[in-house]
Amino acid sequence: MKKIFYYSFLACTASLFFTSCKGGGSGLGKSGSSSTTGWAYNSEKWGGFEKKDYEGQATGPNLVLVEGGTFTMGLTEQDVQMEWNNVPRRVTVSSFYMDETEVSNIDYKEYIYWLGKVFGNTYPEVVTKAKPDTLVWREELSFNEPFVETYFRHPSYDDYPVVGVNWVQANEYCKWRTDRVNEMVLIEKGIINYSEQVDENNFNTEAYLAGQYEPDVKKNLKDLSTGGERPVSFDDGILLPSYRLPTEAEWEYAALALIGKQSTSKDELITDRRIYPWDGKTVRQKVRNKDQGKILANFKRGSGDYMGMAGKLNDHSHIPGPIRAYMPNDFGLYNMSGNVNEWVMDLFRPMTSLALRDAENHDLNPFRGNKFTTKVLDENGALAEKDSLGRIRTRVIDDEEASERENYKKGLVYNYLDGDESSEVEYNYGVSTLISDKSRVIKGGSWADRAYWLSPGTRRYKEEDKCDNTIGFRCAMTRTGGATGNEDAGGNQFKFNKKTQKRRYK
Repeated sequence: MKKIFYYSFLACTASLFFTSCKGGGSGLGKSGSSSTTGWAYNSEKWGGFEKKDYEGQATGPNLVLVEGGTFTMGLTEQDVQMEWNNVPRRVTVSSFYMDETEVSNIDYKEYIYWLGKVFGNTYPEVVTKAKPDTLVWREELSFNEPFVETYFRHPSYDDYPVVGVNWVQANEYCKWRTDRVNEMVLIEKGIINYSEQVDENNFNTEAYLAGQYEPDVKKNLKDLSTGGERPVSFDDGILLPSYRLPTEAEWEYAALALIGKQSTSKDELITDRRIYPWDGKTVRQKVRNKDQGKILANFKRGSGDYMGMAGKLNDHSHIPGPIRAYMPNDFGLYNMSGNVNEWVMDLFRPMTSLALRDAENHDLNPFRGNKFTTKVLDENGALAEKDSLGRIRTRVIDDEEASERENYKKGLVYNYLDGDESSEVEYNYGVSTLISDKSRVIKGGSWADRAYWLSPGTRRYKEEDKCDNTIGFRCAMTRTGGATGNEDAGGNQFKFNKKTQKRRYK
């Protein structure tokens, strides 16, 4: 009898201990402790292991959340070029963020200004390499010389899309923007102060996380493992993912905005495909209102017709127009057709669409152009010192390292399933083809293109170190967490009823 009483006492004591301690402070609670070990989170007393009170990914400046999903990627218009380089195939794109607008002249001038302040004295070539090529406006039989001086520099064009920027420069802009936005995040949260930066001593997200950049600290985070303080880490979820160019699949999915064609019923049903980012087979507004008949995008309607007749201009732009002009699509994105073509991340190959169609395991976030990298280590196995521009050094994984993997065998996989493995043909620019390992996809059509190129399924290419007065870009960002926003935990959530032993959808 004494033993029974003793064990009952222990059981009651344990039950009280485990159910009475709540929160992340000193005890064991439902949300404040590990479900597998019972050890408390966020407690110095229990070792200091942290479980972040994460509110979800913040939306960076000018970004719009594009809810992912499945769609038929490829031509929706007739293949009038007879190139067969974009055969329709079903793919899925994860949720991501996309710039609401193209990057404008004023945005890019801010970038040039910053580079001049930080690198101008020591590395002036950095500033020179970043500047757009304003000579793209010259043509042998056109008097476009005024645009050479005015289009990028004059305030009249501040809110027009930047052009004359090649693919390499656009990627460098994305890296710079990532660092400036994350620096702003830390300043706004009161973690660091703004400070003047020169040469390699500038805020770089990766260098900061690696401890190779020391900012002017205002107040660091509390370190629960030591009782002291620590800088922000990647695990805190405070810093945003990198800005980057969108992939071709992301760009095309965002441009079509088929969310606007979703059936009003609860079924998984798209009512119809789209040729353009808007409904219908015409480039004019069809809705019977004051805007009926207006041109929906900036493009060239015919030979010598860039904006219509005086007194009745149709698209009101003889060159690129303002970045927030014309009809936004159902994701709220402006100029996904017309105005300027846009760089995307992908390497161009004519056979990519066929490879994706036939390769069952490449239909989620398809992309050609992977170059798998790793951070450079020193002789002691530690992270190598950052470079002269303040960036962490990286290198391409060599084939010997990759050969041990099951999911990839090369560090550089530009040519994977590109259609020439079984022959001696190579994509050799200027010799056997105009396509090379520098050929990058451009999408969307421009102010100087016919309506055919406004269809998101069409694609062209240009060498990554070349530019044009018809090509600009916008940035994208990876979405972490739920597909529809921070309130989305992911997956279908069901509530368990203990009385009926049944689950129902929330």
